[in-house]
Amino acid sequence: MSPSEPNFAAGVPWQRVFDQASAALAVLDLQGRYLYVNEAMCRLLGYRREELEGLDYRKVTHPEDIDQEGPVESPEPLEKRYIRSDGSVIWALVARSFIRDSHGRAVYFLSQIQDITRRREAELLWQRSFANAPIGMAVLDLKGAWTAVNDTLCDTLGYTREELLSMSFTDVTYEDDEEQGMAALADLVAGEVDSTSVEKRYRHKEGHPIWMLIRATTVPGADGTPAYVVSQYEDIGEQRLVDAHLAHLALHDPLTGLANRALLADRLDHGLQQLARGDGVLAVVLADLDQLKPVNDRYGHALGDQLLIATAQELQLAVRAGDTVARIGGDEFVVVSLLPDEDAAQALRDRVEQHLNTKVTVQGVQIGLGASVGCATTSDPSIAPDMLLHAADRDMYVSKRSRREGRGGR
Repeated sequence: MSPSEPNFAAGVPWQRVFDQASAALAVLDLQGRYLYVNEAMCRLLGYRREELEGLDYRKVTHPEDIDQEGPVESPEPLEKRYIRSDGSVIWALVARSFIRDSHGRAVYFLSQIQDITRRREAELLWQRSFANAPIGMAVLDLKGAWTAVNDTLCDTLGYTREELLSMSFTDVTYEDDEEQGMAALADLVAGEVDSTSVEKRYRHKEGHPIWMLIRATTVPGADGTPAYVVSQYEDIGEQRLVDAHLAHLALHDPLTGLANRALLADRLDHGLQQLARGDGVLAVVLADLDQLKPVNDRYGHALGDQLLIATAQELQLAVRAGDTVARIGGDEFVVVSLLPDEDAAQALRDRVEQHLNTKVTVQGVQIGLGASVGCATTSDPSIAPDMLLHAADRDMYVSKRSRREGRGGR
């Protein structure tokens, strides 16, 4: 019997197994002609058995995937495209092995073919989505090293692909933000979360900071544990500036830039919380300008606004860096400070009074800045903030009355 004419007689046990196999199987001669195909192979390519048997496999292979040297045994499965009877193209994973005679000589080829079209389409979709995404994308290993990056991320950070693939995300992270990023990665690797988002700064290759919103998701391996991480990177620098500006407007007086009532309430609460953790007193100094209405009446409100700005500047010169200075009304200002004792609080009140009872030059006009100042202190962290403000207000009115009486007596 010739090697090219195998005996595939009906009833041979291996043939029944061959025919009933769910995988597409084919036996080819050494020149590449199909000698026997099973039903799964026929369904895969859309041909009848009699159309395939005797046909050179190159006739149903995509022209770009034809191996000119003919079929060869491959230690690893290869991916290739087939053309079906209706002209459609499918991707297949092909495993080839020799069928040998009793002397070990190769006499036939056995091809095992698996349709992987959907998998390849999914891979192509992922590859194109990854490559063409309008935001940065990357794949990282579980230690944080980039294993794949798209062009957008390279352009955002100013590095070439080769440079980024030799780096870990920590190499471009600002030191103050590194702990946050490592903690997020640790949670992902430990399986505590499937995805996470962080905002932090990356350093551009040229040295300037870039605020990034990073969304990271783990992809599990065969054992269900995280195998790698897919991350998306969005430059939010401009948005952060907008958000910071809006947050500033919500908590600050638009004219003077000082804290407004909302921020003052927060700082009072914070001061009382700090008071509960240690010794000291919380001081509230309240000042009311005496000259704002006369200045508005004489010079106009524009110059009156400049007087308020000058008052804010004088107050900031009178306090420490950690103190809160607020404008809570047209001509009322408040200072909040956590101090070691009553003497320090009195010294703060005196400094405020000194700075608000002086002469200032506003738009070329010299004006005598005058203010009535009151002060209240507490060492009780349970006091209501409004009560503390009210006490300072009462003390301020005592000061105002004294000033009026003093002027009247001269």
